[in-house]
Amino acid sequence: MTTKAISQTRSLYRRLLRELPPLPSPRHRHPRSPIHQSIRSQFSKLSGETEQSEEYMLARRQEIEQFIVYLRAQRMYNTLLARYNPGMGMDEEERVRLSARRVGMEMPVEWKK
Repeated sequence: MTTKAISQTRSLYRRLLRELPPLPSPRHRHPRSPIHQSIRSQFSKLSGETEQSEEYMLARRQEIEQFIVYLRAQRMYNTLLARYNPGMGMDEEERVRLSARRVGMEMPVEWKK
């Protein structure tokens, strides 16, 4: 592989890792997750294959770029879903109470024995 292809592969690897969900604390304190290990091994195979044709390598890079775009779109979809559907994680009573407040009403206090 040429140095240009190696740098493109390294760039794709970093872009792919950026799209994965972040770890709760710094990465150097945790061992690699199984998904990170799998991605790393696939990229190692990709950069180590010198006998493959240039068309094959180009197709693999394009496939990875499409996967990166897919991951970015999924992340954006989840962000928008959470933003525009704030009651998604609430229970039914809380959702009804907030809907009533939105139109200027209060829910009656329930009488308990």
